[in-house]
Amino acid sequence: MQTTMDHALTKPAEECGPDLFIVLCASGFENIARARSALMFASLAASADYRTVLYCIQNAVDIMVKGGIEEQEKPQPGVPTLRQRLDEALEMGVEIQCCTQTMTNKKISEEDLLPGVKAAGAMSLIEMTSRAKGSLSF
Repeated sequence: MQTTMDHALTKPAEECGPDLFIVLCASGFENIARARSALMFASLAASADYRTVLYCIQNAVDIMVKGGIEEQEKPQPGVPTLRQRLDEALEMGVEIQCCTQTMTNKKISEEDLLPGVKAAGAMSLIEMTSRAKGSLSF
C-alpha cells in the first residue's frame, strides 16, 4: 500500500508545484552572522521565484521564539540586524519551519514561535529536500 508520503516522493517534478529551495539553519545566537546569512540566502532564493523554506534546527530555533531577537541581539553599526533579515525573508514569502524534536527538547511550543513560523517534523525536511532544486546549510 502506497502512503501519501510515498506518493509525494515519487511524483514527477512537474507535478510538485513551483521549484523548491531549502535553506537549513542550525546556527543561532552563538553565531548570528551565520543565521543572518541563512535568512539572506533564503530571501535571495525567494526573489528568484523559488518556493523557499528555511528549516531551523538546534540553536536556530531559539531565534524564532517571540522576544528572542530583541533579548539576545546587539545591533552593530552598518550591519543588518536579524530582525531586518527575518522581516525581509517573510516579506519575500520565505516559509519558516522549526524542527518539532528540537522544540520538544528545548520545551518550546508552537505558540512560542514568531507569527508566520510553523513547527514541522524532520520527515518534512527529508521529503522536501528529496525534491528540492537546491539547498544550503548554515
